[in-house]
Amino acid sequence: LPSQQKGVGMNEPLVDAEGFPRDDIDLYQVRTARHNIICLQNDHKALMKQVEEALHQLHAREKEKHARDEAEALAEAMTQNQSLPQAFAKVNAVTPGSPASISGLQVDDEIVEFGSVNINNFQNLQNIATVVQHSEGRPLSVTVIRSGKKVHVGLTPKRWAGKGLLG
Repeated sequence: LPSQQKGVGMNEPLVDAEGFPRDDIDLYQVRTARHNIICLQNDHKALMKQVEEALHQLHAREKEKHARDEAEALAEAMTQNQSLPQAFAKVNAVTPGSPASISGLQVDDEIVEFGSVNINNFQNLQNIATVVQHSEGRPLSVTVIRSGKKVHVGLTPKRWAGKGLLG
């Protein structure tokens, strides 16, 4: 305030002890200055409220986005786990010309299903041998994971020049 040096701020009285307007200050100038300051303070409060609301919205959106990203990542992980069942055995050799080779079975294929055998009922390789013996000459449905993808192979165990019914 221009009249600050005379001891008039925002709250000092503008009247003397007897209730008359003070004659040592410019009343109009003091009241105009007070009015302008109050308007500016109100504008400042309104702007700060807008800033606060905008920050709340920004953080809420960021939180939603983070939650959505996490949910998507979890869903993606779940679908990958669902689409790729767990393997219980791995093919480490395929003899050329054998029934296994003719069916398209490859080294490093991870076996997920071999006829009726899967991760839930597999105990040892004897389970597969039993299925093979009971399926001689009949096609078996074999599911493998090859390079991260599920692949179905039709395998018919049968006698051939080499050892066993598969090779």
